[in-house]
Amino acid sequence: MTARQLLDLLVDPGSLHSWDEPVGTGYADPAYRDALARARERTGLDEAVLTGRALLDGRPIALVAGEFGFLGGSIGVATAERITRAVERATAERLPLLALPVSGGTRMQEGSAAFLCMVRVTAAVHAHRAAGLPYLTYLRNPTMGGVFASWGTLGHLVLAEPGARLGFLGPRVYEELRGEPLPPAVQRAETLAAHGRLDAIVPPERLRVFLSRALTVLTAPSPTSHPAPSPSPVSLPAAPAAPPDAWESVLLSRRPDRLSALELLHHTADLFLPLDGDSALVRGLALIGGRPVMVVAQQRQGPDQPELPVTAADLRAVRRQARIAEELGLPLLTVVDTTGAELSIEAELDGVALEIAHCLTTLVGLRTPVLAVLLGQGSGGGALALLPADRVLAAQHAWLAPLPPEGASAIVHRDGDHAPQLARAQGITATDLTTTGLVDQVIPETPYPTDLRDRLATAITTALTELAALPTPARLSARATRNRHLGGPTPADTPR
Repeated sequence: MTARQLLDLLVDPGSLHSWDEPVGTGYADPAYRDALARARERTGLDEAVLTGRALLDGRPIALVAGEFGFLGGSIGVATAERITRAVERATAERLPLLALPVSGGTRMQEGSAAFLCMVRVTAAVHAHRAAGLPYLTYLRNPTMGGVFASWGTLGHLVLAEPGARLGFLGPRVYEELRGEPLPPAVQRAETLAAHGRLDAIVPPERLRVFLSRALTVLTAPSPTSHPAPSPSPVSLPAAPAAPPDAWESVLLSRRPDRLSALELLHHTADLFLPLDGDSALVRGLALIGGRPVMVVAQQRQGPDQPELPVTAADLRAVRRQARIAEELGLPLLTVVDTTGAELSIEAELDGVALEIAHCLTTLVGLRTPVLAVLLGQGSGGGALALLPADRVLAAQHAWLAPLPPEGASAIVHRDGDHAPQLARAQGITATDLTTTGLVDQVIPETPYPTDLRDRLATAITTALTELAALPTPARLSARATRNRHLGGPTPADTPR
């Protein structure tokens, strides 16, 4: 598909206004000049990119679209300058920017000068993102080399065409350097998505709808905030009057029919756009109460599927979404329901413990509002990594513990038979967690599940509104105070 054909699929008819200016042709190498002339005659274009402004479902958007038919979509100095000017103009006009690269990489005829222009383009993209403006990329077949390793993969959302070859090193170069062919699956879009490197694989014919939904969230103005009411009181269940038994809560949280994160998000959000991922983590964009929100949630598997642990890659994705939320000024909503982090040799080598630490420090320092929901199981560091927040809501039978009770029993009693006693002794229930300073509001579950779903939806919408109304310095100060006292008073603080 040519650049013009793809743009015809995406933008409103007649809305595309070109920003392209004539490019120079005074190159010394006659063979290169001839190649440029043939490319211009063949494609009807003067360079390997088209830029401009258009409407997508009535929303203004800036565009940079690559043309593979023009010298393999390669990027020379003039090409990079055209891209850079388009990015700078999008920033100046406060427009969301969509890049549609398709390229073999740097234009070899221009050597290091062209190669260095990847920095030029990247600097312009960085400035666009730093201005709080959405930058989306759609990687087409192929997107390689310096394009893939710079502005092609810097999107707040990185999308890709099905089956696209995406990578740094071209297969011909790899075979020449290594003496063996590069397995084709290594650089397929589907492989990269499975490793968390892409946000979604979208066929061209579905791209317009996907982008429209994404822009609905990313360009939505936040509702006007009213003065924040006093913090929500802890709402303990009316029945039963006594706090739930900890072991009963553990068993209830593991029921196959328990409310899942996806069910909660689809019910709560006015619009929820989930992103790709074959893991324990769901990422997405949402409108909740008319407010744009970034979401990361731990998702229970189906009744006949083994539960997936939280991996280092999942936690890296959490940090990426958190940084994007901060860049775009969106609140972050986390939902916790996990059997814990992956425990394996591979996880150790992949740095799962380091990623837990990095998640904790990222969320602690995030300037944007953070709301956490403890929905079900909260086992170990995989749960704790998503819980630093300005406010935490918890379902009545949710729990948080350093290990599953069976694991704690194995440590303390050298068997798993004492799990119920350990659960009761460790203070893991939602009610217990109000005492230790983690949970701000406990959501009753009786009757279940409809009322829990509705109550959580209301509590989430209310909490996001209240957090948005707080001045940032006051909210961050309150967060620091909250974090300083998590865990409750030390024994020395307790009156004798």
